[in-house]
This record gives sequence, C-alpha cells and structure tokens, in this order.
Amino acid sequence: MVDPERLWSHVERLAAEPRPAGSEVLESCRVYVTEQLEAVGCRVERHPFAVEDNWGDRLEGVNLVARWPARFDENAPRLLVGAHLDSLPQTPGADDNASAVAALLEIASCLDSEWPDDTAGVPVSLELVAFDLEENGMLGGAARAAELSRDGVDLFGMVSLEMLGYRDPTPGAQSLPRLLEGLYPDTGDFIAVIGNQRSESLIELWARGMREIEGLPVETLAVPENGEALQATRLSDHSPFWDAGFRALMITDTSFMRNPHYHQPSDTPETLDPRFLAEVTRACLAAVSRVVTGVETGEENGDETGE
Repeated sequence: MVDPERLWSHVERLAAEPRPAGSEVLESCRVYVTEQLEAVGCRVERHPFAVEDNWGDRLEGVNLVARWPARFDENAPRLLVGAHLDSLPQTPGADDNASAVAALLEIASCLDSEWPDDTAGVPVSLELVAFDLEENGMLGGAARAAELSRDGVDLFGMVSLEMLGYRDPTPGAQSLPRLLEGLYPDTGDFIAVIGNQRSESLIELWARGMREIEGLPVETLAVPENGEALQATRLSDHSPFWDAGFRALMITDTSFMRNPHYHQPSDTPETLDPRFLAEVTRACLAAVSRVVTGVETGEENGDETGE
C-alpha cells in the first residue's frame, strides 16, 4: 500500500529548506502536514504550548494532533505515533526529521483505506502527532505527555519516528555506544526499535509487525530505567513519555551513530536511501495495523495495555 513516490515527495517538500522553531517555514510545513492529514479524513487540532527551556527562555510551540473522528473512541486504549517537524536553523533536516514525518503521512494515507469504518472494529484508537520544539529538548513531546497524564488517558503506547531514511551497508559504517559494541551489526542497514524496560512488551509487539517486511533487518534494545545510562537513546520525543511513566518507543536509523550529515547543512534528500525509507515505512504501517485492528491486543497477547 505504501506509495514510494508519494512518500518521497513529502520528504522533498518538507526538506526544501531549514524549518527551525518559530519560523515561517515551519508554519508552512505545518499547513502542508495538516492538509495532507485532512485529505485522508483526519481531524487535525493545533495544540499550542509555552514552556521554559533549560536556559530559562520562554518558548512557544504548536503540536499537531490528528485523529479519524469515526474511528476514535476517547475511552479506548490509545496508540500515539508521532514525529517531530522542526529542524535546527542550519539544516534542511531531510533525515532529521522530514523522513519520519513523511512516513507518518504515508501511514495515514494507507490506514485510511485499510481500517474498519467505525470504532466498533478498532480496539485501540490511534492518534498521530507532529511535534514541535524537539530540537530544543523534546519540549513538544513533554507538552503532549503532560496533557495525556492530566487527562488520565489510557495510553497503550507511544511511538516516536526519529530519522528513518539513512542507510550505509559498508562494514564499519555503524558506530555504537561503548556498552553496546559487539552486540549489534557494524553495518548501517538496519532499523532500530528502542524502548525502556517498562516498554519491553511493546518493543516485542512492534518488532513483530516490522519483521513482516522481508529483507529489512530489525534490531531491538530495551534500556534500563529511562535510558539515563545511554543518553543517545533519550534523544527524541519518546523520552518525556518514559519520564511520565508511559510505555514508549523510538524507531530510528540510529541518527549520528550512522548518518554523518546529522545536524549539518548536508542533511538533504539526496543523502537518503528512498528504498530503505519505503521499507521502513511499510514496516511501521504493518506494526500500527496489527495494533489498531486488533491482530495484537492485550486480550490476545497478555497484558499489553496494563502495568
């Protein structure tokens, strides 16, 4: 169901120029994302928030929260799948994170045609989020986690899509934190599913879905506590959800441990592998589908939604 050409057109549109926090370019990209999601039946809400960063500066951001109204039950367990839309000022951010937002949009397009038409056939409600201010310290993720905690939402799990399009199969291209050396491949051709110990069952569930895509190497990691001993595993919008006590994952090509263009002006679409991105998007679609259509639920697979 994934359309590689449509997926790639999203990458090129979003990574045409840098889209830093508060910029007109970022707002233009928000409009684009909103239009794409509304075109497949989503209702998109703007969730503005204001926070102080680590230096005491007041920052204002806007998360986009999307749902299919006829398929969303406020009282059902909820799966949140998100990706941050902002980039740093010096980079167009093709991998970081236009690749993941493009995947999010393509997943929405495909799910619209695959789902049942009403909530009776959807045991887990799906929420899609385009986060703001990730580059300022995962502030958009923290704002949404706080809202869900405040509202007492039964969160089945949160999944952060974070840099999905860079592949380098050369031996030695993949670096690893010292604690993980020798445990994972040294070729940069796999996609990683990372969670904390609380999220181990969600890691297994998600990886099963992704492994439906033949030929795509999928590696998993469950870090102790909330990843404090491996700070690289905290560098996306999933980490505020860990800190709030929710189960959460990061799906990633491993960022700067593979991609030399990370946070550089050279992070352009030409450096990415369109086929790899399409395979990863298919894999994430398979995982989402298994959850929201009931192939993998707490009732069928143990206590997936509980403590």
